[in-house]
Amino acid sequence: MTLQKIGGLAALACAATYLFGFVFLFTVLAPLGFGTGNTDASAVVAFIDAQPGLLIVWNTVIYIVNAFALAVLVVALNERLKSTTPDLAAITRALGLIWATLVLGAGMLANVTVEHAAKVFPINPARAAEDWALLQVVELGLGGGNEIAGGVWILLVSIAGIMGRSLGKVTIGLGLLTGAGGLATLLPAIGDLAGAVFGLGAIAWFISVGLSLTIAPRTFGAPRIARQT
Repeated sequence: MTLQKIGGLAALACAATYLFGFVFLFTVLAPLGFGTGNTDASAVVAFIDAQPGLLIVWNTVIYIVNAFALAVLVVALNERLKSTTPDLAAITRALGLIWATLVLGAGMLANVTVEHAAKVFPINPARAAEDWALLQVVELGLGGGNEIAGGVWILLVSIAGIMGRSLGKVTIGLGLLTGAGGLATLLPAIGDLAGAVFGLGAIAWFISVGLSLTIAPRTFGAPRIARQT
């Protein structure tokens, strides 16, 4: 199996982690206020005390599994882009790996936070809630509450795709929209809306990239360039 196909599978895995995250967020975690900006820390730590494994699973999928798949995809896309835009490809590789590192760090911190809350809650529920709320701010700062790193990476990959004609129009269009949404999370007034645009756009973009690298390069990826004689 080639690096391109492995990268395509990694992109599809990234899309799957996002889909899992959205479904879990709006079903299991909805009563706790996740994703609304009004998360009830006391309810969260009580939930952790009752079912700590559920949040561990959620954090592991949306952060840790996603980060490792993302790192593979970053390397594969670098190989795709460097033949036509080598300098920009090198920049996208560096920024993509930075994003993957931030996501991995957020996931490890999130799981440690759950474990800490589970230990403290039986002794002091109020302190468990305070600690969880404080550590979640750090988690969100690393990668769960803003999408600056991801937005910049996807945007630059799309620009490289335009300049080198190494990605198809569908992938580029989705990438430009998703990247812009990620950058817009920097603005507090539209942060939640921009985050939704980034998340949903990323799912479509990852799927498009995955198809491009695995089964349909001429539809989603670069147009075939005739060989010179």
